Amino acid sequence: MKTIGLIGGMSWESTAHYYEKINQEIKKRMGGLHSAKIILNSLDFAPIAEWQENNQWEQVAGAVISAAQSLERAGADFIIICSNTGHKVAQQVSASVSIPFLHIAQAASDKIKENQLTKVGLLGTRYTMEQDFYKDVLKKNGIEVMIPDSEERKRLNNIIFNELCLGKINKRSSDFLEHVIENLINHGCQGIVLGCTELDMLIPDDEVSGVPVFDTTKIHVEAAVLQALKQQVR
Repeated sequence: MKTIGLIGGMSWESTAHYYEKINQEIKKRMGGLHSAKIILNSLDFAPIAEWQENNQWEQVAGAVISAAQSLERAGADFIIICSNTGHKVAQQVSASVSIPFLHIAQAASDKIKENQLTKVGLLGTRYTMEQDFYKDVLKKNGIEVMIPDSEERKRLNNIIFNELCLGKINKRSSDFLEHVIENLINHGCQGIVLGCTELDMLIPDDEVSGVPVFDTTKIHVEAAVLQALKQQVR
């Protein structure tokens, strides 16, 4: 079994889900007392969130690169970032190490294409929804991307940072998210990408209103486990 290097802490709530889901998947595939070989470098999210807010992505890149390099030195065979927004600096991080880097948006693209869909709605932080670093990966895979309107994006971003990243689950926020998803479906989206690793706390189902929901945490975990077991990602 290969050793998975996790860059976590963005937020620790979603990182905990990664750790749990990876081990559950290893147990399901290997049985018995098997568990995943993992090295975790968990960052302090407060300065990273502040750098993101102030558009100081060089500082974010520096912190994540340092974490990636420490994982490589510690013996990780490949690296994943336990955050969708953190993939804003994915290219710099991947270039800073000599071991493979598994990109969450590419894993999501593979799963969307497996379902033969061509148009999806993307939900996440305002950085993920509004900037190109994530959408471009989907588009390069032939997938059209729609995002919520400006007010919906603002409220969704607030829910992520002020509720989910603090471990708060609010029924009103869950209802709002379902409303946003309905709007995207009404505009022709064939599926919904939960492009934030905390959003599965509000939408745990694999389908909403008859369309598939792509939980990127679950998808990323599956890709990491297949890599760890030296299987080819389907």
